Amino acid sequence: MKHTLILSALFCMPLRAQVVASGTVPDHATRDAIIQRLQTLYGAGAVTDRITVGPVLAPPGWHAQVQKLLGPGIRAVGKGELKVEGSAVSVRGEVASDAVRAQTGKELSAAMAPGYALRTELRVAQGQQMLDAVLAQRIIEFDSGQATLRPSGMAILDEMAAVILKLNGAKIDVSGHTDNVGQRMANIALSQARAQAVRDYLVGKGVNAASVAVSGLGPDRPVADNGSAEGRARNRRIEFRVAG
Repeated sequence: MKHTLILSALFCMPLRAQVVASGTVPDHATRDAIIQRLQTLYGAGAVTDRITVGPVLAPPGWHAQVQKLLGPGIRAVGKGELKVEGSAVSVRGEVASDAVRAQTGKELSAAMAPGYALRTELRVAQGQQMLDAVLAQRIIEFDSGQATLRPSGMAILDEMAAVILKLNGAKIDVSGHTDNVGQRMANIALSQARAQAVRDYLVGKGVNAASVAVSGLGPDRPVADNGSAEGRARNRRIEFRVAG
C-alpha cells in the first residue's frame, strides 16, 4: 500500500477555512506532524483529522515532501483537494484570479522534490472573476488617514453592489490593507474601519449584511514593494473574495 494523504474542502479565506485530512500514513509521528502543520496554516478549529496509521510503503523523502507542499501556496486553493499518493501529487480547486493561479502553480512546482510528479487543475471562480472585473486595477479611495469614502470609491462600489446582488447570496469577504508607513496596530485598525465602511455602503445598496464579512489586515499582506511610492499605493487597497 502507498502512502496516501488527501486534504479536501480547502477554502481560500481563513475566516471560513475548513480542511479535512484523510488517508494512511506509517506512524503517529507523521500524522501528528501533518495535523500540526495544517493547524498552523488554517487554525486548530478548522482542521478535521481522519488520517489513519497503517502499514504503507513510502518513496524517499515523502514526509518532507508533504511538509513542503503544506505552505502558503496551498492556502490560496479553495473548494478543492490536495492528494499525495506515493510520489504522485495532484491539486485541484478554485483560486481567486488568473494571477493567483499562476503564482500558486509556481509555488507548488518549486516545492516538488526530484522523483515527484505534480498535476494541477486550478480554475478561477466565476463569481470571483466578476468581482475582479469590477475593480479592473482601480483602487477604492478614502480620505487620507480616514475611513471616509471618496466619490470615486463610491462609484466603484455602486458597480460592485450590482455584481454582488447577481451572485445570489454568495458569501463575500471584504479585507482592508495598508502600506507599512506608521504603526502596525494603527494601520490594522484603519484597514478594519475602511473594510467596515465598504460593507456599510454595500448594505446601503441592498446587499445582504449577513453575506459580507470584513477583516482589517493592515500591512501584513503586501502585493508590492513598500520601498516605492507606487508600491505603497498598490498596497493601500480593498480586496473582495467570494468565500462560498
